[in-house]
Amino acid sequence: MKETLDFCKAKASSSTANLGPGFDVFGLGLDLFYDTVSIKKLATNHGKIRVTLQDGNTTIPSVASENTASLSVMKIARKYNIKNDIDINVVKGVPVGLGLGSSAASSAAAVTAFDELFRCELSENQLLDFAAEGEVSSAGVKHYDNVVASLFGGFAIVRTYPTLQFSRINTPKDLILVVCVPKIVTPAKKTKVARSVIPRTIGLEDHTRNLANACMIVSGFQYQDTKLLASGINDIIVEPARKNSIPGYDKIRSNALQSGAMAVTISGAGPSMIALTNSRNDAKRIGKSMEEGFADSKIESQSYVCGVSKGAKVISKH
Repeated sequence: MKETLDFCKAKASSSTANLGPGFDVFGLGLDLFYDTVSIKKLATNHGKIRVTLQDGNTTIPSVASENTASLSVMKIARKYNIKNDIDINVVKGVPVGLGLGSSAASSAAAVTAFDELFRCELSENQLLDFAAEGEVSSAGVKHYDNVVASLFGGFAIVRTYPTLQFSRINTPKDLILVVCVPKIVTPAKKTKVARSVIPRTIGLEDHTRNLANACMIVSGFQYQDTKLLASGINDIIVEPARKNSIPGYDKIRSNALQSGAMAVTISGAGPSMIALTNSRNDAKRIGKSMEEGFADSKIESQSYVCGVSKGAKVISKH
């Protein structure tokens, strides 16, 4: 017989989405920043959910129906008729609004903890779908690329039609990621704003070129070939529409490539930028050059070197 639990804590990582041409389809977990979500089951049964933010971050909603972590939990509780009052505590480690999957990390950690606490025994697809509910609060729509990466780690491909389905592929052992995070304040619901500038119609030639690049990325992961996957990281549809919102984009990109980066792209909806390399010796130099690119636009930034995360996990329960 399984033990009865009153408390569960889980953590989930930052992530990067799109990788250039894989808009809303590709996600990659980053072993860099982590959100931690604790859920406590109370003795009362009024179906009430309370959210607290340990760091007091005022940019994150503390109303349960608007917070990414609690919104996902509310959907599961409603689906399975769970009436317990619960307290949710969110510790934000992933920077908010900077293109690193902040809302996805909270949602992924929340559904992981809730599933364990209430023994829902959700399938991977159900976990993914419920976690994506949290994205509605920040992006206005359910989208799965960051969520699938935070939940399951590694490189993942997700599609939603005709049914929700995802595939996870191991990453090359020599893949090194350089993430440059600008110290700027982004607008509320930044992801929703960033999605609004994307062109609604595209030419057949552009579609074909982006599709070919996306296929190169998948092939690179499949064959564990960092050089091959990096060759596909070139987006001619979404990135050109978003780059003007990133101060110094062209300089950051050219600096990184000149410093040895194999590919450079916007991390998710930005404004963080991410570069790929297979050389530890080049990584710090690439990061420094990206910081200098932001500095040319009078923006302070911090670069980080990281690998790929392994997915959300329960770290405490009783």
